[in-house]
Amino acid sequence: MNRRSFLASPLLLLPAFAHAQALSPQDQADIAQAEVALNAIHTLKARFQQIAPNGSISGGTAWLDRPGRMRFQYDAPAPFLLVAGHGLLVFNDSQLQQTSNIPLGRTPLGLLLQDNLRLSGDVTVTKVTRFPGQVQVTLLRTASPSEGSLTLIFADKPMTLRSWTVVDAQRQETRITLFDVQLGGTFDQKLFTFIDPKFFQNNSQ
Repeated sequence: MNRRSFLASPLLLLPAFAHAQALSPQDQADIAQAEVALNAIHTLKARFQQIAPNGSISGGTAWLDRPGRMRFQYDAPAPFLLVAGHGLLVFNDSQLQQTSNIPLGRTPLGLLLQDNLRLSGDVTVTKVTRFPGQVQVTLLRTASPSEGSLTLIFADKPMTLRSWTVVDAQRQETRITLFDVQLGGTFDQKLFTFIDPKFFQNNSQ
């Protein structure tokens, strides 16, 4: 997976556009259950698989520590690392020796890490879709829809987050799927602080 494919991923979301549909009573009930399911997640560790718009597949290990902290560590040979903490989303490409910082409040991913998330008001749900054993909820930030839209995909009975999909401004789709999910526990907080390797290189000279 190249850098362009990664930047189109649901972790660093490009602008997307969505139009809200009228929500039925069943939609509202599913949204309420989705809220409960998301806010029940405090810490999570899982393996993940990413399918990029060009069809390339990569994987790795994800840690979530809500509110506000996350780490996506990609397996080799992918040279990527993404860390959320201290209000920032930090992306590092070790192959290109480049690091980017984005405020969490400017990314849809920040919604996943938000404390006591409410899928109303500051968040607009644009669509609820049901399939056998699955509920999909598409949402965006009400005040800044150009930041992108995110579709959360839940297994139902019980409602459990399993994956998410993004469609960017060019209508390209990228999907993250979680598996081997472990809920609960405590993590070393150093996981959620990015230290640029160049810092050590510069200070060792």
